[in-house]
Amino acid sequence: MNSFILNITASSGEFYQGSCESMVLPVKDGVYGVQAGHSPVLVAIHMGMLKFTVDGETREILVGDGIAEVTPTFVLLLVDSAERPEDIDKNRAEAARIRAEERLQHKQSMHEYYQTKIALDRAMQRLQTAAKYKR
Repeated sequence: MNSFILNITASSGEFYQGSCESMVLPVKDGVYGVQAGHSPVLVAIHMGMLKFTVDGETREILVGDGIAEVTPTFVLLLVDSAERPEDIDKNRAEAARIRAEERLQHKQSMHEYYQTKIALDRAMQRLQTAAKYKR
């Protein structure tokens, strides 16, 4: 099967680099599929599950917002965060959700409000992912 080079870089550093056969990116209005030979495009990534296939095995990771540069031979993802579902600490995510919900109860500037909403969305996505992929 045809493949391309996939490079996933999070704000904490390189998460994955290697061959990939296909991938499905989370975007604001659904998902976006990529295969080898894809036309060049830039895609805005929305927090969610990224699925990619390596040697016939599908892998899934939770990615934060970011951007993907797609070419026929490689895909470069730059995302805020990237983590395997099994690495999510459910207790930590629950504590983050509680903190964000408490902050929403207080008067905040618009900037603080949007930052808190982002934190709450991230915590909720992590909790949903951890529940779905629990060991």
